[in-house]
Amino acid sequence: MTADGNMRNRPTRRALTAITTAALAGALALSVSGSVQAAPKATTPGFLAAKDMPRAAGNFWTAGGITAGAPESDPFCLEKVLPAKGTTWHRVFGTDLDTGGVQVSVRTASDSAAGRLAASAEASVAACAADWLRATPGGTASWDDYGRLAVEDGARVVGVATSVPDSGADVRLLGIGRDGDTVTIVVWSQLGNLGQAPVAAFKKTTTTAVNKLR
Repeated sequence: MTADGNMRNRPTRRALTAITTAALAGALALSVSGSVQAAPKATTPGFLAAKDMPRAAGNFWTAGGITAGAPESDPFCLEKVLPAKGTTWHRVFGTDLDTGGVQVSVRTASDSAAGRLAASAEASVAACAADWLRATPGGTASWDDYGRLAVEDGARVVGVATSVPDSGADVRLLGIGRDGDTVTIVVWSQLGNLGQAPVAAFKKTTTTAVNKLR
């Protein structure tokens, strides 16, 4: 072979540059692909069905779809509690009467983060009646702690009633529970007072909600 023949068999500088660029692009694509696979989307937790809500004479429950994100309005007593970060879903429940409900579930970054969120929600609910009275001159409010439930990492049920002169009274039951890194909050609401609230049935609803998270 001549020197000219050897040169013809060697890749040119332009060819070498193209080969190097292609190799780097392939490595970058593999790196990006690997990073996406390492952070999969959180799976949707289990939610209550309409049949899981407290039953009462004349109440026929319906359930909306399980929707990504928090409700348009934060649940009563839980304003500014739901985190800006985290994966959140909600489901709205309704009846043909004056009774309604909502469930919100949040997957947090860790079990400890979920514990802090649950504690913050419980503290907000415990202070809710007093906070509402300060913001509502002439109104009346009361609350009752119905205790903790032995389910997964624990749950708590609280009732809050509010009323304004010359207007109807509202009562709400709130259940806050946790399983690992996931917190769920269930709210039942109706016109009336604490004495009319279906506490025993709502405790079963809250227990079912926590059991369905996984």
